[in-house]
Amino acid sequence: MHPDDPSAQKLTDARPTTLSDDAASTERTIGRHRAPEAPRRALLGSTPVRVALATGVTCCLSLVAVATARGNDDTPRTVEPLAEALADRAAIADERASRSLDRDAAPARILPPSPTAKPTPTPTAVRKAPKKPVKPRRPRPVAGLDQAQMDNAKVIVDVGVEMKMPRRALVVALATAMQESNLYNLASDVLPESAEYPNQGSGSDHDSVGLFQQRPSSGWGTVAQLMRPSYAARAFYSALNEIPGWQDMSVTGAAQAVQISAYPDAYAQHEDRATTVAAALTA
Repeated sequence: MHPDDPSAQKLTDARPTTLSDDAASTERTIGRHRAPEAPRRALLGSTPVRVALATGVTCCLSLVAVATARGNDDTPRTVEPLAEALADRAAIADERASRSLDRDAAPARILPPSPTAKPTPTPTAVRKAPKKPVKPRRPRPVAGLDQAQMDNAKVIVDVGVEMKMPRRALVVALATAMQESNLYNLASDVLPESAEYPNQGSGSDHDSVGLFQQRPSSGWGTVAQLMRPSYAARAFYSALNEIPGWQDMSVTGAAQAVQISAYPDAYAQHEDRATTVAAALTA
């Protein structure tokens, strides 16, 4: 561009004409060919950069202030409102948790059952089988008796004890049964009905049945009753109690008073064995 160009002169006249003491600065300002400014000065001169720098300086100063406040115990600490609120909530929660030791526990989380999991079977109560009745212990045979004879002798003794009969009455009853049936529960060939009940053999002395060979026709009881050893024994003791002074009689005399047998002295031979059996069953 020529120096005499009017446009160039306008640009030159529009600039301020303030002079600077620095010759180089004057040359850059009013000269036709302006020297470009250094990049650094241009960057710092921009507004966004200046704002960023100001913000960074402010943050640094804030950090230094906080560190100084924490390091010096004498200086009062500045607490942010949010931090203060959180500290208050934590203190309240701590106070509630430590107030009571029997506070309710947090409810356990119940997970839904898995679709593939098998349900656990509920244990059912185990039913105890009813106890079987304990069979009475069978007495050990004595005095040459077998088990069936000893079992019948025990029935005779047990009934006498239940009726509170003295030991001598037990001996009289045992001796009588030993003579009449040899301590077996006998049916009668004359009474076919008697065979329908439990028995241990049969006899043929008229209609006499059972341990004591008592006759239904004489009023001792029915066939069914007399075939039960316990009933027959009770009938004998009842009849013995009706004999006045039987306690002073001999064993054979007391037995004959009840039975009215054709052989009154036959009972005496069984007195010793009857005494032994009664002692064994009442020991």
